Amino acid sequence: MGGKKEEEEEDKEDEVKEKIENLNLNDNHREKKEDGDDEDNDNDNDNEEEEVKINASDAAAAGKKKKKKKKKKSSSGGNGVKYTPAGAAKEQTAPPTVPVTELFPNGFPEGEIQEYQDNNGKTSWRLDSEEKRELERLELDMYDNARQCAEVHREVRKYIQEWVKPGMKMIDVCETLENSVRKLLNAKGLECGVAFPTGCSQNHIAAHWTPNGGDETIIDVNDVIKFDFGTQINGRIIDCAFTKTFVPDYDELLLAVKEATDEGIKQSGIDVRLCDIGEAIQEVMESHSVDIRGKQFEVKCCRNLNGHSIAPYQIHAGKSVPIVKGGEATKMEEGEFYAIETFGSTGEGYVREAGECSHYMKNFDVGHVPLRLPTAKKLLNTIQREFGTLAFCRRYLDRIGETRYLGALKNLVSNGIIAEYPPLVDKTGSYVAQYEHTILLRPTRKEVLTRGDDY
Repeated sequence: MGGKKEEEEEDKEDEVKEKIENLNLNDNHREKKEDGDDEDNDNDNDNEEEEVKINASDAAAAGKKKKKKKKKKSSSGGNGVKYTPAGAAKEQTAPPTVPVTELFPNGFPEGEIQEYQDNNGKTSWRLDSEEKRELERLELDMYDNARQCAEVHREVRKYIQEWVKPGMKMIDVCETLENSVRKLLNAKGLECGVAFPTGCSQNHIAAHWTPNGGDETIIDVNDVIKFDFGTQINGRIIDCAFTKTFVPDYDELLLAVKEATDEGIKQSGIDVRLCDIGEAIQEVMESHSVDIRGKQFEVKCCRNLNGHSIAPYQIHAGKSVPIVKGGEATKMEEGEFYAIETFGSTGEGYVREAGECSHYMKNFDVGHVPLRLPTAKKLLNTIQREFGTLAFCRRYLDRIGETRYLGALKNLVSNGIIAEYPPLVDKTGSYVAQYEHTILLRPTRKEVLTRGDDY
């Protein structure tokens, strides 16, 4: 009995010590932990300051509090800290899990409003037109859908920008991001959810890269990562992107691209020629030179990449917004949605296709094409049901349980039903940055739907 009692006391002491180790105590009481423990306890008590008397009863009580706090910890590595988006009725979690309809029960916030200017630089007559205001009132439901998608983008990217760190697997980051979008939109098939695969193109890769299943790519501290992701409700797509870095070396490059994107947005408007926007973007972008680790670079626009118009369930709706001088003289029109995106590079300023493909999309205007391969027919039915004409990637096929589909997918590509979009890359060793916003040319004013306090 005595030996058993001693063992119980030793077990109790060990338990107390373990609980004490898990507490985020003041420096005077903090135990030095093994390196392997750091990952499990990251960010659990970042802002907690509590004086603790170290004895068995107090440690046990604190241990119980600790257990309750652990329930808030996310498997995706979030710190569980809540925040309230501007104008929201309640708090959002980190990582985001609360649907935005609960945060904004009375409608979603407008984006940044910019007024149209006439030829004399004065506010356009459109703002005072009762006819134009009535046209907007008729579209309020559609506007609200677009604003809901934009709000989801803001809240998800806020979390990703703060959470993502070097050493993380890129595939884990993408899946965390996409799952957050699904939760915030209460994703429901083609009705609402993710609009296209998360682009997370690194360094000289400008666009169209996302990890395929099993990819082991790790984020490096010196990476320049373009996070390009979209949301949609009833096919109304919001397309927005930012560049993430972890060291200050690339700040000038990012500034050049931000300013160029903002200039493109400023120049956009009803009856504006697309080529004029491209010329203005290039002038701002290429006025910058940058110093990266002691080496000077002239920032170049990636001249064969463009912004684009957006239509329901059609991410590229036919009009291209160049980011260099030249291009088509086609005009923007009332009621159109545009993705204004710019790419600045320290390389050649010209991209080409290279690397393993991950992005695919059913051609929007393709008619009936007879298929002989049964597996191709089956896969096409799945793609039409799950994605329609929205872009998808191989991870999405994995997610819905498709297996051994590469042969069928290749057959659909060769028959012109599905288009493949390989990564677009500049010169190896160069760095490309990107910023992008979705704008709406309302009848009275221009709305930058995706504007946030970050960019």
